[in-house]
Amino acid sequence: MQDILKVVILSIVSEIVLFILTKLMGNKEMSQLSMFDYIIGITIGSIAAEMATALESDYMQPLVAMIVYAIVAIIISLICNKSLKARRFIYGNSLILLNNGTLYRKNFKTAKLDLNEFLVQCRSNGYFNLADIDTAILESNGKISFLPKSTTRPATPVDLNLTPEAASINVNIILDGKIMYENLKNTGHDEMWLQKELVSQGFEKPQQIFLATLDNQNHLSIYQNNDFSNSHDFFE
Repeated sequence: MQDILKVVILSIVSEIVLFILTKLMGNKEMSQLSMFDYIIGITIGSIAAEMATALESDYMQPLVAMIVYAIVAIIISLICNKSLKARRFIYGNSLILLNNGTLYRKNFKTAKLDLNEFLVQCRSNGYFNLADIDTAILESNGKISFLPKSTTRPATPVDLNLTPEAASINVNIILDGKIMYENLKNTGHDEMWLQKELVSQGFEKPQQIFLATLDNQNHLSIYQNNDFSNSHDFFE
């Protein structure tokens, strides 16, 4: 029982330490991690797991190791911010895979990237025809950036000489049947206005609504709260 309690305590401590170290090293999505960040991340995670189950060994040793790895990562990050050469050496360079109809085979070999995998990435980004792509660049974090040809990219308001209204974020007014009073107040409306809007769209009370959002045109979009399920697979 004492060993189990020790594991619980050490697990909580390791999670707290991991959270603090992650905040110090900076938050990044998995797709944004460089190879160095990935190595540091999985190493610290492994040490934290070892620390959580260190019943007989000294738990201070893995704790110190975690802190050392984090400090090294922070120092290297600072060096890379100051030195372009160090940044290119540690994080790597971007590689042009496709440009103006030419596939650079040597860069594919350098990146250890298979052509089929490249085509999968193209399709995942909506390009089923390489002729629609002007440039494809493999970034240092492993993601591929695509520049479409000007003749195939979607038309923009500038192309059509239009000046649309500035976009704005929709505000959540009702979440899971509960009114977000602070959000409602910030939009300049009150509960009476909201009740009228609900009635006009056929709803008597907020509990009937799963989600309601308000745009900058004061249009309330309502998604009904229901228990229906849609099990049909559209891609079968």
